[in-house]
Amino acid sequence: MSTLQIKVNEKGAELASIQLNGREYLWWGDAAYWNRQAPILFPNVGKVFDNTFRVNGKAYHMGQHGFARDVAFKKEGERYVLQGGPWENYPYRFCLSVRYRTEGQKLFCEWEVLNEDTQPMYFQIGAHPALLLPDYKADDPVHGYLQCYDAEGKVVAQPLMPHGLDSGYITQLPAPGRMPVEDTLLPLRADTFAIDTYVMENEQVKSVMLYDKQKRPYLAVGSDQAQAYGIWAPHKPGCPFVCLEPWCGITDLYGFKGDIAERYLIHRLAPGEAFKFTYWIEIF
Repeated sequence: MSTLQIKVNEKGAELASIQLNGREYLWWGDAAYWNRQAPILFPNVGKVFDNTFRVNGKAYHMGQHGFARDVAFKKEGERYVLQGGPWENYPYRFCLSVRYRTEGQKLFCEWEVLNEDTQPMYFQIGAHPALLLPDYKADDPVHGYLQCYDAEGKVVAQPLMPHGLDSGYITQLPAPGRMPVEDTLLPLRADTFAIDTYVMENEQVKSVMLYDKQKRPYLAVGSDQAQAYGIWAPHKPGCPFVCLEPWCGITDLYGFKGDIAERYLIHRLAPGEAFKFTYWIEIF
């Protein structure tokens, strides 16, 4: 069996290449569409409202998806390590370590967050890999298909989307929406991401399969720990990739101004406690 070959950038400990038999599967990061490849979302997934979160009444500025993706990690053996804090925009001492390992045609991305502070620490973490669409041709009416699966590996026929999106924040809807699938498949067309991001919550989706134009399995991305799952691509003509994103966390509700401990899908670590998150990418 052939084995995946990967490359990793020390900046952000971000995947830079995933190849099998000389074929590249990871987006190369052209800023014309999106200048990222597979950033680690930490300590927040998506946005905090007005780019501000609060800890015990004190306000801190934080950009979309946090800061880990923009910081240099230190290579220590098989791991990439970020020793942090307390920083101006995040008042906790922590260690974020990242390890990538392959088993045949499957890549495991293993992350650990350790609270090195003397107080409880609050955070979210998530994945954002951009995968190339198979044999992409801009003029094709359909570039591939997506299908969602639950924790037991069963097809989620029409995933619920309980919230809407407004300026990158989730909003309450009169009734939950549903992914516009066709026979359980989401066709990837030029207008598929006109709505921006498909966000499935409540742990209903644990993995997503990308099929090629002939509906043959191409690759899948999943995590048993995913509390929410996002699917996104820039709504730009000629975009040749899709992002398949298992998350432990989610962007803020529109208008939220409470304490960090009250954020939706927030994680708490006691001093000395660790949280491990693993997601995988499998090539078929």
